[in-house]
Amino acid sequence: MINSNTGAISFARLMARQPAAWFSTTRISAKGVLTTAQHTLTVVGVTALVVMAVLFVRPDLAKALSNSLNHAPEVEAVAVTAPPLTALMEAPAASAPATAAAPLTAEEKALLGTQKQQQWVTTWLSKRYRVAGDAANMLVSTAYLTAREIKLDPLLILAVMSIESGLNPFAESPVGAQGLMQVMSKVHHEKFQDMGGLQAALNPVANIRVGALILKDYVTRGGSVEAGLKSYVGAAAFETDDGYGSKVMAEYNRLKQVSAGKKVPTTNPVMTASASKPAAPVAVAEKSVNDTQIAGL
Repeated sequence: MINSNTGAISFARLMARQPAAWFSTTRISAKGVLTTAQHTLTVVGVTALVVMAVLFVRPDLAKALSNSLNHAPEVEAVAVTAPPLTALMEAPAASAPATAAAPLTAEEKALLGTQKQQQWVTTWLSKRYRVAGDAANMLVSTAYLTAREIKLDPLLILAVMSIESGLNPFAESPVGAQGLMQVMSKVHHEKFQDMGGLQAALNPVANIRVGALILKDYVTRGGSVEAGLKSYVGAAAFETDDGYGSKVMAEYNRLKQVSAGKKVPTTNPVMTASASKPAAPVAVAEKSVNDTQIAGL
């Protein structure tokens, strides 16, 4: 017969040994989990390194992977017909003649002027028409390069540009004259063909070049700057140009003084052509787009 006291003691001893065994088992399990996790991370890390190495060696695979992850449809860029003025930094160089590397003639040197003269003109126009210095510099540089190419006084181009648009490259009149030189692009559309078509009418470089070519043609055919300006404003068939030529020549003379290093006020009243255009030439422009006497308004 088993003593009840002895049985109780045995049971108590058995229960006392259970926690130690449980903790021992727990330690073994935790160690196994840590070991497994360590091995897993090692495998993942090695795999990642291998994948990176493969993608580095095979850029085509990297591109294919990128394309497969990117399911968003590509958005087509909207074409802008009038580029920002910063495009002028490179555009003038494109308008230079193919023989630009050849030595400059005395006439070309005179037309280009000196860097100091261009800087004086740029600073004065920038203040007078409240145009940012960099933008004014781009416009003046383009005018000088165009003048050298077509053999026309750059200050005359700048004077027409100032009176026509106030140096606003996106100016447009009610009858369709556009840009810095206020060219009637629908009348002179063929002159824009080599520059991208009519959508280039508001491109400052193209507009200056086409306007200058038209002005040069009118001056040549008219025999004088005054006659050329009268045709440019569309008043060739009329007795007077309503003071347009006088405004341009007054601005031209101011620019000549500026380019000579003289101090010329920038606060003189400026009346642009769009604010004082005679009504009759506008009517002529509207009647016939084939009338080559209409160049700018």
